[in-house]
Amino acid sequence: MSDSQQPTFLVNAYSEPVVVKVLGKANYLNCNSFREFVETIIAGSCSRIFIDFSKCTGMDSTFLGILAGSAIDLQKKNPIGELIVGNLSERNHELICNLGLHNLLTVADEAESSEAHLDALENREVSEAKQILEAHRNLTKADKENEAKFQDVIAFLQNQVEEKKPT
Repeated sequence: MSDSQQPTFLVNAYSEPVVVKVLGKANYLNCNSFREFVETIIAGSCSRIFIDFSKCTGMDSTFLGILAGSAIDLQKKNPIGELIVGNLSERNHELICNLGLHNLLTVADEAESSEAHLDALENREVSEAKQILEAHRNLTKADKENEAKFQDVIAFLQNQVEEKKPT
């Protein structure tokens, strides 16, 4: 059963930059899978992440702290990476600026937000999410201790696959 009010993070991990679209409120209750996903891609070859807040209804300090940590981790990469946020509501823009996060990350102007990446996000094939999901399930099969490490990533990807199934 799908709850239309349930917050969701949609991702296009195949674009440059990687695109994350926040749907609903991003808070301590739902951001662990987001954090694990971002940590995983930063540990890999990703050096630029664009987060689209056009459908984000709010953020709490936990989520904002994850953004700060992600921006710091990207700045440690060689070459230096970048966390870009765009399509912020007035309130979300205030939250980012009031906490000084605009000094760590890039706040994109409307003209800077890449519609091509967002279109790619909306049109991404379910099979690609299934492949990523299967890869993480294989890690848990390889070592049971990986279940705890990847349970949120698997839940995150499972949610994506379920949402994008043709009706």
